Amino acid sequence: MSNSLRKAILVSLGVCLFLPFPAEALNFSGYYRLGVGGNTNGSTQSCFKLPGARSKYRLGNECELWSELTWDHDFVQLADGSTLSGLVMGGFYNPIGHMPKFKDSNEHGGGSSRVQQMFVEWKNAGVLNGGNFWVGRRYYKRNDIHMTDYYYWNQSATGFGFDEVPIGDLRYSYVFSRKDNKNQEPYINRHDFNVNGFKTNPGGEVQVGLSYLQKPDSEDAHSGWAVSMQHKQAGFLGGKFNTFALQYGEGPGTGLGYTGDTTLNRNNKTWRVVEYFDWQTTERFGGQFEFIYEKNINPDGPELRWMSAGIRPVYAFTEQFKLSGEVGHDQVMTSGGTRKLTKFTVAPTWSPGGMGFWARPEVRVFYTYATWNKAAQRAADPDTTLSDTGAFGSERHGGNFGLQVEYWWK
Repeated sequence: MSNSLRKAILVSLGVCLFLPFPAEALNFSGYYRLGVGGNTNGSTQSCFKLPGARSKYRLGNECELWSELTWDHDFVQLADGSTLSGLVMGGFYNPIGHMPKFKDSNEHGGGSSRVQQMFVEWKNAGVLNGGNFWVGRRYYKRNDIHMTDYYYWNQSATGFGFDEVPIGDLRYSYVFSRKDNKNQEPYINRHDFNVNGFKTNPGGEVQVGLSYLQKPDSEDAHSGWAVSMQHKQAGFLGGKFNTFALQYGEGPGTGLGYTGDTTLNRNNKTWRVVEYFDWQTTERFGGQFEFIYEKNINPDGPELRWMSAGIRPVYAFTEQFKLSGEVGHDQVMTSGGTRKLTKFTVAPTWSPGGMGFWARPEVRVFYTYATWNKAAQRAADPDTTLSDTGAFGSERHGGNFGLQVEYWWK
């Protein structure tokens, strides 16, 4: 565990223990996925991701151990009914095939740990008409597709924000941040505005967001912007939501859900359409489907278009045994040819948490098979899975097998 994470947890616990006013109990929640696997050529599990694609299909295709452990605490309730609270989360990463260390390391393939979240929040504030105010590092308005772990619209940041402030029938949010992911360079002033609550039909709601990224104080840098709009339909096919989203960005705003390359100017443009839903049509049969299309316009380089479509059906034979499957296809069209990757997985699953698609924990035994074309092989970095120097050599297909445990709790 890193020193910064250890100090953050100790400070949080100390504050909770010694505050002089009444407080609720400290809450502990978290997530983990652990596993072990190999490939059909006799070495460590090698995961399949198409060069240029923004994500990969997860089932039987995750080559890392990952855990998030969270402590949150309501410190005090004020006279107006509002609450002051705090949260600390540690994230722990280690690649499969390496001894678990979960510490920052310069060694190739080493593990790492990081404070993923640490913020304080004023919830249900009377002066904000029942809205919230927060400051710190926070997962915020993360819109993701579970089967690919793809965060297409993600406003997580280190900064401060006014959250879900109701005015009339709508709810307004604003975030100012300097850094939205650990790899961002340089820091940049970013402003995110959101409006929720546009009712379109029974169970349907539209959310609109605008991001403005100021030009940073560095050479050859530019400002940028992005706009996102999405419609969520509750109760679709018995699942959570059907989600349809449209996104467009220019300059550094071409990162859409993230801060993009600050050397890009307004002639660089990206637009994206996202459609996904999960279903639970019967107690035993559920799943998730996704479709994504993205186009990147770059006057000084090759145009890139990415298309992804996949489905993960899950059928429960008993109250604790499910059979999960997944088929995913990615395609990247660029000047070097059209790259293609198709991945198949079958995973008999023990699910003591129940029969539903979202029920956890799950213990899965899996077999994954993937095939890709010459353009994908040429575009792959040396020694990566799809390259001719990777785990499967000059072959353009391969398989993985293994066991994985996934669990989240509150």
